[in-house]
Amino acid sequence: MAILSVRVLVVDDFEPFRRSVASLFQRQPELEIIGEAADGLEAVQKAATLQPDLVLLDIGLPKLNGIQAAGRIHELSPKSKILFVSQESSPELVKAALAAGASGYVVKTDAGSELLSAVNAVVRGEVFVGHRFASLDFDGPATRKGSGSKGDPEAPSSLSQEKAGFPHRHEVCFYSDEQRFLDELTRFIGAALKADSAIIVVATESHREALLPRLQAHGVDIAAAIEHGSYISLDAAETLSTFMVNGLPDPARFFKVTGDLILEASKAGPGRNARVAACGACAPVLWAQGNADGALRLEHLWDAVAKIYDVDVLCGYALGSFQGGVGSYIFEKLCAVHSAVYSR
Repeated sequence: MAILSVRVLVVDDFEPFRRSVASLFQRQPELEIIGEAADGLEAVQKAATLQPDLVLLDIGLPKLNGIQAAGRIHELSPKSKILFVSQESSPELVKAALAAGASGYVVKTDAGSELLSAVNAVVRGEVFVGHRFASLDFDGPATRKGSGSKGDPEAPSSLSQEKAGFPHRHEVCFYSDEQRFLDELTRFIGAALKADSAIIVVATESHREALLPRLQAHGVDIAAAIEHGSYISLDAAETLSTFMVNGLPDPARFFKVTGDLILEASKAGPGRNARVAACGACAPVLWAQGNADGALRLEHLWDAVAKIYDVDVLCGYALGSFQGGVGSYIFEKLCAVHSAVYSR
């Protein structure tokens, strides 16, 4: 079915890609590019002014990433449909994009064969995800998936190893005793605060209490950090209760909670839009409760957050909690979702 007079805003910080989209749309008279933007804030401003029918939106944008921009665009131009066109191919990022209100997701390398089909589907009110995600369930009854599929196996990692192919920092520490893990948390938090980053600590009550004197001894003015809001400390169990549904983390709730926290922390840092780091025990708490599936899913969501917001993330698991040892299947799955794995 033909679509009529669709007004499009194209958002991408890579000008040659915007040109290629314009060239493709020139052969489709019903598609009219009414504006272009090169960063997230500009995208929000132009969407509010132009009220486009469709926004083609990248994720890795300067000033405001695509996920954040999508939320603001929905508020300021509620009738605009959003189609993400990104080089990122992580299923968790696709889920994050759809949870943010997008109607479609196409990987840039597939845009030549899929973009026009995606545009048609989204304008008709359908949800479209590219062919490489055809085997995945995004919990959308109206979702239309491209033909074909492409697996994305998770390669296991060994201890004390940084893994190639991870542009972001999502680390896991497997510790032999509590004191060593507290030492690692102190190092991570202290380094973040001394670099003028903000830090979000989501931990058990005992860990949160033990960290304060350690950080003070580490040379961190923790009282000032708390007062300025650059040190945000939250209880792990209470935080889990904000996004867990039927024993599993709900992606939409999770991204809302973490996105709001990261935005709050970035504003509270010493500099405007300060870098943010996060560490804690949400997934390990689920693991300790025997909820391995919930812990693994939550690690995947944290991995998506690390990519979306460029956040450094550290979590820790007690080595003694792995009954099958370091060679167990679930241990290897946990290692695979992290950019660096080490033991203390």
